[in-house]
Amino acid sequence: MGSITRGTTGHNRLRRCDRWLVHSPRIRELLESTAHPLVVDLGYGALPVTTLELATRLRTVRLDLHVVGLEIDPQRVAAARSAVLPPRVEFARGGFELAGLRPVLVRAFNVLRQYPAEAVPQAWSTMQAALAPDGLIVDGTCDELGRRCCWVLLDRTGPVSLTLACDPHQIERPSDLAERLPKVLIHHNVAGQPIYELLSAADRAWAAAAGHGVFGPRVRWRAMLAGLGEAGFTVEYPRRRLRDAVLTVPWSTVAP
Repeated sequence: MGSITRGTTGHNRLRRCDRWLVHSPRIRELLESTAHPLVVDLGYGALPVTTLELATRLRTVRLDLHVVGLEIDPQRVAAARSAVLPPRVEFARGGFELAGLRPVLVRAFNVLRQYPAEAVPQAWSTMQAALAPDGLIVDGTCDELGRRCCWVLLDRTGPVSLTLACDPHQIERPSDLAERLPKVLIHHNVAGQPIYELLSAADRAWAAAAGHGVFGPRVRWRAMLAGLGEAGFTVEYPRRRLRDAVLTVPWSTVAP
């Protein structure tokens, strides 16, 4: 179920999301507690590199997990299958129905961005129905080099959180990430909408933390997170310091 999209991809394009998955307590617990964890990379594109990278990174959490890359375009599937693949990594033809699989984790990056906004609810519900009971979905978007990324985490009942991640050396202010908001939010970034209010508050906290910039933009980003917390926003702090600048908030903070 779905349409063939452009398929643009590249090495390391999804590294920020992958690092977040590896360090997310909820994702780690899910992968570690599942008897035979299956992960689906939906819409990996013209090259299978991001699927292979996902398998390599997640195997720092669970060595025996199984990863399947799904694409609607049969030529892309055939090309991926022709490569020399590591154990427990395979490629198949499939769309939002997830090819009949029951994964515990689905990563769908730069897929729904190419669909109309009204197609998002049906795509979400189709994937949710195919998940394993405790399964999760990451629906995200990033720029061509993976320096600016945003994604929604969903479980079987609905959206859980929104995460913004970037190379803080490559932005002037947090709202620069607005151009990469997931399809479900990008048209709501207007005055009066919660996502606009969050990005505006992040810009104000970023400006207030300018003095921390002498220690580098990552230190300034952490000061911005503290400022958002003081302003009343519920902010999820990373369990360890990451090289990426990451902002995660509950979905209720940004829901249209």
